[in-house]
Formats: sequence, C-alpha cells, structure tokens
Amino acid sequence: MTFDNSKTIISLRIKLFGVTVIFLAFIVLTYVAQMIRYPLLGLGESTWTLILAVLYLMYAFMPMYRNYQYIYFSDEGDNIIFRYFTAGIVGGRKNSIQISKGTLSGFTTDKKLGGLVESLTLFQKFREGVAKYPPVYISALSKDERTKLFRALNQHVINE
Repeated sequence: MTFDNSKTIISLRIKLFGVTVIFLAFIVLTYVAQMIRYPLLGLGESTWTLILAVLYLMYAFMPMYRNYQYIYFSDEGDNIIFRYFTAGIVGGRKNSIQISKGTLSGFTTDKKLGGLVESLTLFQKFREGVAKYPPVYISALSKDERTKLFRALNQHVINE
C-alpha cells in the first residue's frame, strides 16, 4: 500500500494563501484606500487590525504548532518507507526512514496537547539491539489514513 497526504498539505497552503490575501486586502482598504468607515460595530480601526492580525497569525502558525508534516508511506516491496518533511510556513529538512519488513520490531504513538499533536515512533531490530527512529508527526493525516497506516504497520511487526 502506498499513500501520501499531499492533498491535505496543498489544501492547507491554498487556505493560508487565501487568508493572507484577505488580511492584506483589509489592510489596504483600511489604511491606504480608507474605504472602510470606522467605528465598525463599535470598534475602531486599530482594534479591528489587532483582532484580525492575531487571528491571522494563529491560523498561519497552527500547522507549525501542531507539527504538520507531509508524509509519504509505502510498504510495497521488501521495505517500509516513510518520507516526510515539515509543512508549515517554513519548510523543514526532508527526512526518510527505510526499514526492512523483517526487522520492524514495533511502533508507538504519542499524543500531546489533548490529541492535537500526534506522533509515530518506529523501532527496528538489529543483532545489537533495537533502534528507535525519530518521531514522525501524523497530525496532518486524516483518521482514515491513520487507520490504514496502523493496519499496514501491524501486518509487518515481527513477533518474538
């Protein structure tokens, strides 16, 4: 099985672009063109700017806060492959994990911040012991994608 969450990441970036355009249009209409009359709903222009700036920043930094990552997963062939990178405003380093199906000794999931941030840690068995990989953040995966991922990993865990 092979899948990635590229549609989720692309949708996130398109929405962020749209929110940015709306915020910039508000700034232009308020301060440059002076087309919006204040007070608006009893609030002045500075108050509206502050409210919208805070909302914009919260929306823009939420993917970073929740550690959204682009994830490519494949268990076709002899190896299990994860490719991933941070998908926030500032993109992160591209990472890859490749584990032979016969050496996957297990995995754990961790949830933080009330389940907003979820990560997957993989373990690989070697003659010398068990290696623990850095966590892959799966917060950006849909529930269906997580179910498929866990089902596929459970099929390949070696039992000793």
